[in-house]
Order: sequence, then structure tokens, then C-alpha cells
Amino acid sequence: MLRLFSVSPPNLFVQSIKNPAFPFLLASKKLNTNVRLQVRGFSASSGSESSKLLFRQLFEKESSTFTYLLADVAHPEKPALLIDPVDKTVDRDLTLVKELGLKLIYAMNTHVHADHVTGTGLIKGKAPGVKSIISKASNSKADLLIEHGDKIYFGNLFLEVRATPGHTFGCVTYVTGDGPDQPQPRMAFTGDALMIRGCGRTDFQGGSSNQLYNSVHSQIFTLPKDTLVYPAHDYRGFTVSTVGEEMVYNPRLSKDEETFKNIMENLNLAYPKMIDVAVPANMVCGLQDLIKKPSEAVSS
Repeated sequence: MLRLFSVSPPNLFVQSIKNPAFPFLLASKKLNTNVRLQVRGFSASSGSESSKLLFRQLFEKESSTFTYLLADVAHPEKPALLIDPVDKTVDRDLTLVKELGLKLIYAMNTHVHADHVTGTGLIKGKAPGVKSIISKASNSKADLLIEHGDKIYFGNLFLEVRATPGHTFGCVTYVTGDGPDQPQPRMAFTGDALMIRGCGRTDFQGGSSNQLYNSVHSQIFTLPKDTLVYPAHDYRGFTVSTVGEEMVYNPRLSKDEETFKNIMENLNLAYPKMIDVAVPANMVCGLQDLIKKPSEAVSS
């Protein structure tokens, strides 16, 4: 099944399509403007003629987590989404959305995090109408459960869903669309599957070093080499990389599969200090109060 989510003025609607050939109504009229991709002060023009992407990279220092804000500011409603929000910075993120005049429609995660509690549940409480998103394979709760190949529309822009399990069984990578009316270079929000000069551990939550290696090489390293890589975390001060860089310089994933497996099996990492709190909360969309009341239903 191919799911397409979109905003069409004036109302938000979700449409599921069993037959991918079924026509999907999406505004395609080209505007005489250039896509301008704004990356922490860097601005690049793609030369395409349609929507304008607003992009912000935000940081939560305790868990070293990046949260990403994307919006189509050429669309009348300026629809926006947040990737990997953190509970401790929800107010900051929502204030920024308001200041920029955006309409937040999605709060989404790349996977069930073990090192922090997601902000999706709190966002839903503070901003009615926002839908939470996570992969169906994660077996956790959210308003929309996405699968490999799905497209998540916000205005005339979209994110492609690529399944990249291995760090956890439910990891996905969100990639900006491929087309003349989409931002260039493309952007990949890789979660913990691929980090800058590293990757997520594979020793818990259904992790598998073989699966992670194959996920990255088949779903991320096959993207254009100039694709910008934005991970869920960084612990050394990096903010962005490219697919081409990681293919050459990543000290783990640039190796052959057997060497990668040996590296991952000998990391000897400490037990994540937040895992016993974060994982149960994140399995229910970050709605921590519901953990104490398992008998109550969680919307999904």
C-alpha cells in the first residue's frame, strides 16, 4: 500500500491508496521562483521553479539530539513538520514554529529512541491537530504508521520513507523528494542508522549489525553523493555531512561487511542510562502519563 499525506487548502486530509496508479490530486502548478535551501546560514539555489523549503536544525544538549524543522513556505498554509522532537525542547520548537508563521501538521520520529523521550506526545497536547508519525515496524503508537516507500507530503514538498533497520527494527530514513520541483541537493534524515563518521549501536532493541550494514548501503549510499546527511545525534560537533563523504570517510560503514560486524561486536558500550524510561514512553508516542495507566487507550 502506498500512503500519501498532503495539505490541500483549506483542510488537512490523509489519503491511502491501494493502487499506486490511482491518480492523486496534488497542486503541481509551477511558480516563477527558485527553491532556496537554507542550512544553518548556508543558502543554495536548486534552479527549480516550485516550492520553497524553510529548514532549521535544532539541538538538545543533554542527549545530543538534533530536531529538524521543515516547511513549505511558498504554500498558502506554510505547512511544517518536526523530525525527532525532544520532550525537553517542545516549548522552544513550538515557539519557533509560531514566530515563523508556520502551520505544524506532523511530529515524527525516525525510530523509537533509547536516549531521550520524544516530544511528539507533548506537541500533540499543546498543538491540537498535529499528527504523530512513526514506522509501523516499530510496533509503537502514533496517529500515522508509515512504511517503506510511503511519501509524506507537506504542501508541495514531500519526504520519501526508506526502511533502514539495524540500529532498531523500526528505523527509517526520511529523504526529500526527487524531482524538478523538490529541493536540491536532496536531504536524508538518517536517525541513528547513519551518523556523521559513525552509526548507531546494534546490541539492543532488535539491532543487527548485518541488517544495519545492508540498510545503509542499499537505502542511503545509493542516493546521489551530494545528498546532505542529517543524523539524529552528534557527539563531536558535526552538523551535516554528505553521502559521498560517509561512503569514503565513515570509519565503520566504509569497511566491508565482515569488518563492520567485528567493529560493532567489540564496541563495549555502556548500558544506555535513559533506556528504561525513554523506550516505554516512546512506544506510546511520548505520552509518559499513559505509561502509568496501561488500561487506557492510546489514539492511533
